Amino acid sequence: MSSPTRSETIPSPGAVLDPEVVICLESVSLCYRRPTEAVPSVKDYTIRRVKGQITFTDFWALRNVSLEVRRGETMGVIGLNGAGKSTLLKVIARVLMPTSGRVRVRGRVAPLLELGAGFDHELTGRENIFLNGAILGRRLEEMASRFDPIVEFAGLREFIDVPIRRYSSGMVARLGFAIATDAEREVLLVDEVLGVGDAEFQRRSAARLSELRRRGEAVVLVSHALDSIRDHCHRVVWLEQGRVRTVGPARDILEAYQREQG
Repeated sequence: MSSPTRSETIPSPGAVLDPEVVICLESVSLCYRRPTEAVPSVKDYTIRRVKGQITFTDFWALRNVSLEVRRGETMGVIGLNGAGKSTLLKVIARVLMPTSGRVRVRGRVAPLLELGAGFDHELTGRENIFLNGAILGRRLEEMASRFDPIVEFAGLREFIDVPIRRYSSGMVARLGFAIATDAEREVLLVDEVLGVGDAEFQRRSAARLSELRRRGEAVVLVSHALDSIRDHCHRVVWLEQGRVRTVGPARDILEAYQREQG
């Protein structure tokens, strides 16, 4: 694992953050404990656990990750499946708490962590807009005033009163992205959603990300679509088996990554 570059230096614990830094991870690690063998039911698991008959192995999803993201910056996250990309976003979003290390995030966070997350598929698109607004801490009156712009951006006017279960994956992605990026916040977390949807959605999402950068919002973007990372990101962090392999300018890191992947 290569060491962070000088520009990636992380302050010591307790240090005052640079006011331009909105995300700071300091030596963050996250460990899952997994049973060494499958247990068929909760009842069997409980009985065997009480009797001390279950053994565990440790799986480190993240190891000693240190990283800074600054205001107005779009940071890309790349790596093979299982490298820890989605786990990293969930730690920043406080969905998962690290086993060790420190996570500091300045301001409001809008997470778009996976396709359909936060949606109730039995509810309509209209109802899910208000549900997601509540999850993001937005008032009912605020969501009512922003309802039309959200629907127009998503391009779902004629389907907005249809249950989500009848939506295509592209429609779900468009609605989720429209909700998450509608209100101003300091940090937006996006996991693979830009790779879903038609060409028009791709164009709209690219324009929206450019708007967020102009407003000074930080974006962390996880994607296997390297062209999207190249188009949108200032810098890229390359994760490998839960560790930061390297961080640097998007073009340099992507070229190195593509050379290695052949």
